[in-house]
Amino acid sequence: MIKPNVNIIEYDSLYRILHEIKDNLPFNISNFENEKDFNSEIPLIVTNPNNKKLIKKNILAASNLPITLDKLIELININLIKLKFNYQSKINIRGYDLNLNSKFFSKDGIKVKLTEKEIEIILYLIVNQNKKTVLELQKNIWGYAQDLETHTVETHIYRLRKKIADNFNDKDFIVSKNEGYFID
Repeated sequence: MIKPNVNIIEYDSLYRILHEIKDNLPFNISNFENEKDFNSEIPLIVTNPNNKKLIKKNILAASNLPITLDKLIELININLIKLKFNYQSKINIRGYDLNLNSKFFSKDGIKVKLTEKEIEIILYLIVNQNKKTVLELQKNIWGYAQDLETHTVETHIYRLRKKIADNFNDKDFIVSKNEGYFID
């Protein structure tokens, strides 16, 4: 499992404490002396509660001090979970919004409920942007052996394409070409 990353800014004492137990933490930590240096790709930042200029959306100010180390780690974990939930709540794909939490696919106020496999298909085709064959989809989404003959992939793709075409009038969301599928 990949550990999420947490920036610690202008709070050297906290960093030193967490660094001592870093192998037991459910997240990685990075220390920065000021906000100009931190990695903006890392969504959660912990800072000193006196640092008023950094109190923003993804900032956890360790307030209500003193606080136990266990409680602080719990607060960081809760905030990481909230950030992950919010991130998953809206992924934009070709003008559509895919909400992984509610499993809705939407555009222009129209919402369609997707199955778990339909979401997996869309995400797999987006992450692997080059054309994917039926065999690749069988193996990577269903875990089927390559010599197994089945029409599972074609059936799921057909139903997903029909759902998108019927609700959004988009017949080209998933394109099939030369025995493969992709999202253009």
